[in-house]
Amino acid sequence: MIEKTDARQAAFARRKDAHATGLDQDAQRRLLDWLRPYQGKTLAGYMPMRTEIDPLPVMEAMAELGTVCVPVIEAKATPLKFARWTPGCELVDGTFGARIPADPEWITPEVVIVPLVAFDAAGNRLGYGGGFYDRTLEMLRRTNHTRAVGYAYDAQEAESLPLEATDQPLDAVVTETRTLIFPD
Repeated sequence: MIEKTDARQAAFARRKDAHATGLDQDAQRRLLDWLRPYQGKTLAGYMPMRTEIDPLPVMEAMAELGTVCVPVIEAKATPLKFARWTPGCELVDGTFGARIPADPEWITPEVVIVPLVAFDAAGNRLGYGGGFYDRTLEMLRRTNHTRAVGYAYDAQEAESLPLEATDQPLDAVVTETRTLIFPD
């Protein structure tokens, strides 16, 4: 576990520096391009915290074309649930400070925008360590052909990541300069 802790600390520092540059708009355009084939599918975004790259403009654009939801943590070591989100809906603080809809309507996403701490060129991701997205993607992929796109700054790429058997790979990663697609 020390290896993952060290990898996270280094990645958080790189993400903080990248976040200060304000490159979100370039990445938002790329993310919208990647999502175009999935218009009308239920999309899960996330409410950005700290130095996470901001998906809200993309979520707002996609909400005009279909259903958008955000993750809700109900308890440790459990999959995420997803609550319908619309621009301007009333939000409250959820677990770990993430904003969530005040009156959740639970839905199942078909495409998930995944925040991350680091990613590699093979489509692996390093999250915050709670395993929420890994559990969730594993569960969703058992019954659906759920797609997962990592959303990050280029600076969050790592040459290699400490992986475990439970880590769920991404279908794509979108950054401010590129879109990486990974085969099934």
